[in-house]
Amino acid sequence: MAAGQKGLTYAQAGVDIDAGNRLVDLIRPAVRSTRRPGADGEIGGFGGLFDLKAAGFSDPVLVAANDGVGTKIKIAIESGLHDTIGVDLVAMCVNDLVVQGAEPLFFLDYYASGKLEPGAAAAVVSGIAAGCVEAGCALLGGETAEMPGLYSKGDYDLAGFAVGAAERSRLLPRAEVREGDLLFGLPSSGAHSNGFSLIRRIVAESGLAWDAPAPFAAGRTLAEALLTPTRIYVKPLLAALKRSEKILALAHITGGGFPDNLPRVLPKGLGASLDLGAFRPPPVFSWLALTGGVAEAEMLRTFNCGIGMVVVVAKDGADEAVAALREAGETPIAIGEIAATGDGPRVVTRGNLPL
Repeated sequence: MAAGQKGLTYAQAGVDIDAGNRLVDLIRPAVRSTRRPGADGEIGGFGGLFDLKAAGFSDPVLVAANDGVGTKIKIAIESGLHDTIGVDLVAMCVNDLVVQGAEPLFFLDYYASGKLEPGAAAAVVSGIAAGCVEAGCALLGGETAEMPGLYSKGDYDLAGFAVGAAERSRLLPRAEVREGDLLFGLPSSGAHSNGFSLIRRIVAESGLAWDAPAPFAAGRTLAEALLTPTRIYVKPLLAALKRSEKILALAHITGGGFPDNLPRVLPKGLGASLDLGAFRPPPVFSWLALTGGVAEAEMLRTFNCGIGMVVVVAKDGADEAVAALREAGETPIAIGEIAATGDGPRVVTRGNLPL
């Protein structure tokens, strides 16, 4: 380097440390709003602390989950609507904890971008904080990475990491799931965070812009309707589990739909027999199926089709379990039963989706 010539800086390479510091200041109030017993520290350290004893556990088993929100993020980026995608991130993780009977304790996020835009990033983290409050877990920390050359300007990606705990004796699924036990579905808020590569393809072929009126949701733009955040089932399910021992298993209906997710919580040799006529998918699914010419089998394996969580209930205690779910604010829908499958398909259906 010639004498007097200034050397390159990190900012000239595309990474703005000052922008990262501004983001921390912007999100500090949102993070504070998620404090709960066991977690009352501040962000900014090298790691977050959680006190299990202060959270009230006596014989806990830790349960961990991580996830992202897939290409639903592209709709947020292209529409400029960043305030709810963080709720999705939390939901996809904490719903996977509660299906094992665990109470979510804390959450960490990873936000990666090509060029950090503090305003957009703060909106995302505010959504993450809102999701944590809804789930009852602390936003314990996170990481913001600015990586020019890996992401295009304006693009970002998210990953979430959640840890929960359950008393050893309360873990799900319970071993006593039997043939003849009943299946109840809990309504979804829409497509949640799965199948968005197909959704975006259907939207592209429809010719609609993100700010066009949604054909299936009056008074909302297409982007607003499709960005409806994933439901967080944690608090009602934890309340129902405390009220009833007759809830034997839970299945979060995410990627892979019913055929891939229900068998994950059922003993070998048992499967699910679903009555597709027992529930009516929200209008978004009818629009997707019609506009994209998507076959019913593909709908069932790609989307939740209106059922975001399935509850397996003991046949001899169905009334008690349903009452517990209703007292917790849920509206369980009878959608089928547990059946012996042998070596056959683990999920069979009868009837057709009323799309």
